[in-house]
Amino acid sequence: MKNKFANAPRLTLLSAVLALSLGMVLDSSFAQTTTAPTGQAIKVISAGQKSVANDSDIDGVVEAVMQSTLSSQIPGRVLSLNVKAGDRVKAGQVLATIDDRETQTGVMQSQARLQQSEAELRQLQIALKRTQELNAQGFVSSAALDLAEAQFKAAQAGRDSAGAATTQAKVTHSFSKVTAPYDAWVLETSAQAGDLAIPGKPIMTVYAPQPLRVVLQWPASQKSALPKLSDIQIQSGSEIIKPVAMQIMPNADGISQTIGIKLDLPRTGVALNVSPGQQVQVRIAGPVQAKGLVPQSAILRRGEITAVYVAQEKGFVMKLVRLGADHGAAGVEIWAGLKDGELIAVDAVKAGMKGAHAVK
Repeated sequence: MKNKFANAPRLTLLSAVLALSLGMVLDSSFAQTTTAPTGQAIKVISAGQKSVANDSDIDGVVEAVMQSTLSSQIPGRVLSLNVKAGDRVKAGQVLATIDDRETQTGVMQSQARLQQSEAELRQLQIALKRTQELNAQGFVSSAALDLAEAQFKAAQAGRDSAGAATTQAKVTHSFSKVTAPYDAWVLETSAQAGDLAIPGKPIMTVYAPQPLRVVLQWPASQKSALPKLSDIQIQSGSEIIKPVAMQIMPNADGISQTIGIKLDLPRTGVALNVSPGQQVQVRIAGPVQAKGLVPQSAILRRGEITAVYVAQEKGFVMKLVRLGADHGAAGVEIWAGLKDGELIAVDAVKAGMKGAHAVK
């Protein structure tokens, strides 16, 4: 009869092996559970170079092609100022009046001299006619006739001079009214009622609403690299304006060492939304170059510090970088701090959180 416990050691050994195997499986499963990333998955891109246009931006100022500074042509007090900045005026409209009492007196005096000279001329004309009749009858000499003719011609010249003086006095009197030279908008006023107006002292500035142009200053040291009209676009807010003509000043400014460039704007479209004095950005297209670019969202900014998160085996590590120009949707230049091929988190804020890991 066989012993029923003869196989006991073999079963015990088999049970131990199964238990050991099960323990290893459980330990492996536990290890995988505890080492798997638990944070947010962050998309990464490879640091490399992209082809972008090497554009440059220069500030420009909008100005009116037709702009006039108005002043009085005679001295006197400003009696009234009939407009204010922002008003629209018509050609010939009276914008301001100057005290005209002195010029009015001049008109009256000149008219009185004209009347006097005309009376003298009529009297000498009658005398000349009488002398001519007496000379024909032999009662007066030729010398007396010549004298009468000379006096009459002198009176004629005096009458003509008085007439010219009267006309001049009237013109001077008309200067007491400052009028608009053309249909325009009032840009600013420089005087008030009661101020002393003298020739050359500004009273107001007006401008025609169209046409307009943008003026920018180009460095004189880069005269050999002056832009072409086809390479220029003007940015006003989110709008883009293409200039229709360009004028380059022949000489550089001696103080600023810059060359003035005037860009004529179209008279239709978005160009109607700009106004004189407004500052705009002039973008000049340059040659296409390869540059190291990263998205704006990949850059972490903390005060003066700029950095990106680079993927490592166990998450991300922050690297300080030096930034270059911003190319908008194309990205921001990285001048230093990265190597080609490094994987960069596209979201710098989320990459800095605990447990964040990289996914392509």
